[in-house]
Amino acid sequence: MRRSADIDALGDVLSAALGFRVPVCSIAELGQSAEAFAALPRPALARPTLVGGGAPYSPTSPAPTAQALDALVRRAKERDVPQILVPNVRRSDDTSALREAGFHPMAVGSECVVRLPGEVDETLRTRVGAGRLGELRRRHHTVARELSWERVRLSELGDSPWARDAFAALHRRQVERQGGRHNPYNAEALHALAGSALADRTELLIRRRPDNSVVQAGLLTNSHNGRGLYHLAQAVDHEDPVARRGLNEASLYALYLDARRSGLEWVHLGRGDADHTRRLGADLFVPLDHWLRGPDLPPPGGDEEDGAEPALSAFAAPGVSTVPVPGPARFRHRPRFDLLDLSSNTNPFLGAESTYPELDTAELARIYLATISKLPGHAGAGGLSADHLLFTSGAVDGVMLLLAALASPGQRVCVTPPTFELYAHFARVQGLSVVEVPLKGDDLSGLDVDRILAADPRVTMLCDPNNPVGTRLDPAQVNALVAGGRGLVVIDEAYVEFSEHPSYAELVDRHENLIVLRTLSKAWGLAGARCGIALAHPGLIDALRRVQVPFGFTNWAQRTVRDRLTNAEEALASVQRIRAERDRMAAALAEHPAVDRVFPSETNFLLARLHKHERVMDQLRGAGILVADTGHLVPATCRISIGTRRANTILLEELSAAL
Repeated sequence: MRRSADIDALGDVLSAALGFRVPVCSIAELGQSAEAFAALPRPALARPTLVGGGAPYSPTSPAPTAQALDALVRRAKERDVPQILVPNVRRSDDTSALREAGFHPMAVGSECVVRLPGEVDETLRTRVGAGRLGELRRRHHTVARELSWERVRLSELGDSPWARDAFAALHRRQVERQGGRHNPYNAEALHALAGSALADRTELLIRRRPDNSVVQAGLLTNSHNGRGLYHLAQAVDHEDPVARRGLNEASLYALYLDARRSGLEWVHLGRGDADHTRRLGADLFVPLDHWLRGPDLPPPGGDEEDGAEPALSAFAAPGVSTVPVPGPARFRHRPRFDLLDLSSNTNPFLGAESTYPELDTAELARIYLATISKLPGHAGAGGLSADHLLFTSGAVDGVMLLLAALASPGQRVCVTPPTFELYAHFARVQGLSVVEVPLKGDDLSGLDVDRILAADPRVTMLCDPNNPVGTRLDPAQVNALVAGGRGLVVIDEAYVEFSEHPSYAELVDRHENLIVLRTLSKAWGLAGARCGIALAHPGLIDALRRVQVPFGFTNWAQRTVRDRLTNAEEALASVQRIRAERDRMAAALAEHPAVDRVFPSETNFLLARLHKHERVMDQLRGAGILVADTGHLVPATCRISIGTRRANTILLEELSAAL
């Protein structure tokens, strides 16, 4: 929770549960986060501890101010309590006051949030896949036939004493089952919560059988900004058969439906295992720390630095090294879902589209890397992290960003014609000198490594697989260029999914001078989403982020990309269809009397040299067929995209008509 008044109210609830006027207990008695406290000496687990927050009720606590910490320290001294715990603080908060006051951080996992931007089933399909969605729906319908769905407001709990008693009884049995000594969700705690300022925003979620036996009892609180719901606690009757048939998952799915019908935009699941909650639809994961102050504590570890920006690469242009990441993007890891946002000057009366896109794309980056790591030749990509990846507005935008961020006017950019023409175009626009070192060999797949190194360019742009030729470069030559040059090597892999040879993605963590560009416009069929990807050393990604315009990656595009990656089967099957049709067309064109040569291709297009280039191009234009005229790059050639079988057959017929 983000409002201090709410946390204070939950602190009073904890006091009521403990039976004291102030929330003092041992860490062991609190029964939370055993793994976070594993390194503590035994006395620290047993000594009295003042809990500065609403644990275990609050999902998160805002980092206390210096004044709040002073008051907390005074309170502990007045009661002769030697130890203070501030639980569940987001690592993205400003925790400098905690550190300066002598508190030590201990990593405790992440809070998990399910954001609901639209219809629940469609949202979950993009997150967990169609198969998993079907499983959740089946469990929901099965449980709904046996159990009711009731929400009892705490301010009206006096009219439903059975709900209060069932909640306390189920949680008492759960604590006993887990071997605990203290039940923080007892009747006294519930009474205190019902009398607090949170009562009108808090409800019991009850699921019971027709005979009125309660099988599940949970605690829900609406956020103070009115946009979401905190799922604070739940307990189930494990002896009831329905509890063993996916009751928790079924109830969460029903909760999403209920929240969305109420116009809410998110459901907070609290702390949990990220892999498990991903399967429940969670898409936002915020690292948390407990902060502890007391005698005999071990020195703090390095976890608290995880949110720090990576060191800027030495390849950054001088002007870039003097400026920070633009304001909104600099705070991309600070979640805003549960804030009352009055900072953006947007129209609050026109719905979700009036808000700016999400800037924290770390989870989407993880999904992309996990998805491509399963492709042939991409196994090493799974070892990269979100810090190695930047989403751009198409791969072409990535070219613009890297030239602006990493090269200065007058420096040289090397291109290897025939190649994608916009490399040289954007270099010249930005005042860079362009050096051309043509590809060699009959298939135009050889690099003149010695000549490129002799030119000593700031940036070398490689297109692999090549556009417009379709061939792959010699990997030994590419590796020699990366290892032997002083400048940056950029490999544009826009068509690599159609290739049978490996990607260079896994090498970016080993070579600070290597950038790999990818796109979802080609094999993934998302040209309209304008999603490119730059993979590079984190210090290079930081340099690119400093020149990138914030909010270019829309929420619609993010959801579309997530859906395609999560439900990848159709896209991957289409790649195989394109490969098969490419091979069929290559054979047909090679035998066609209008074609002199078909170049080898590991893309979704073919480069063909024509006998009567101008005549064939005129014939195709007259027939309403568009192919790329590449005669200015490779004499007498055109580049033919692989279309449907019907479209390809029509092309072959029109080629015959040109003879």
